[in-house]
Amino acid sequence: MKEADVSNTNPQPVTEIISGIYRIRIPLNDNFEAGLDHLNAYLVKGTHGWLLIDTGWNKPESFKSLEDSLLSLNLGFKDIRTIILTHSHPDHYGMAGAIKQQAPKIQMLCHRWEADLIESRYIKFAEPQQDVAFLLQKHGVPGADLQPLGAASMPVLQMITIAVPDQVLYGGEIISTGLFDLEVIWTPGHSPGHICLYEAKNRLLFCGDHILPTITPNVGYHVLSGDNPLGEYLLALSKLSNLPVDYTHPGHEYSFTNLKGRIAAVVAHHQARENEIQNCIVNQFSNSYQITRQLTWSTKGMKWEKLPPLLKRAAITETIAHLEHMRWEGKIARTFQNNRFSYRPV
Repeated sequence: MKEADVSNTNPQPVTEIISGIYRIRIPLNDNFEAGLDHLNAYLVKGTHGWLLIDTGWNKPESFKSLEDSLLSLNLGFKDIRTIILTHSHPDHYGMAGAIKQQAPKIQMLCHRWEADLIESRYIKFAEPQQDVAFLLQKHGVPGADLQPLGAASMPVLQMITIAVPDQVLYGGEIISTGLFDLEVIWTPGHSPGHICLYEAKNRLLFCGDHILPTITPNVGYHVLSGDNPLGEYLLALSKLSNLPVDYTHPGHEYSFTNLKGRIAAVVAHHQARENEIQNCIVNQFSNSYQITRQLTWSTKGMKWEKLPPLLKRAAITETIAHLEHMRWEGKIARTFQNNRFSYRPV
């Protein structure tokens, strides 16, 4: 094993994980206040070309960084045979179209859910944007906030060059490069079609945004998420908890060990959040917006009023996801009156 960078102390553009697998650090220059400064893409050697896991979003500095990283390995875009997307969020998918323009024979793979979401998120986005505003209104967001929150994700469209998948995945497939076999594990929650890739021989897990070493991914309830995204997320975490993994390689931050311990910490975080929510609705009806404003948010130390629209919307949809998970578990009840949802203790 050559993996020595299980920390954030050595942020090199290219790090050899083991012979034939590299981590490529692609700058994001995040201007959405989400605190993400880079994406970890992974390059896996094959007998007939290389496989790339995730791409970064399509900005000139990100594209050049990936191009330069390939050149440092004496490679170019035409040496890539396959791109696998862990999910179709802009920072993981946005550069796929630009790469395929350089090398049209590259095959792009993603989960069936994500293939459908590419169209609704980035091509026919007007209807989902309107539906998001309706959803937020039903959960108590006041009229003055509906337009900015409903349109909060529109700026990310400039980070994307559209590409449609050449093949869709469902989970359970083995993607072989001839040197490595990657098992596709469906892990919905952060996005409905999120996948992880498990390399059993070397006990490596490539996990996208499913689990990160210090932060928890956004798991929000929205018009494209299904009716219990947090429940699906927690179930997907439990699938991984007994997987023999030595090194976990996420899409952000840094690689880490002790996957089981990190899963336990994330589950405990969500339980603590639900306890906090439970305390907000003792003996009263409350809507999601009211509850969200009472919760603690650790986003660069900013108070609720100072959060930018995209993060404010993410906070509200996270709260809805928790409330719906608690409802399905029988911990709280939901009512619908005057076109508004409210929650109360059972």
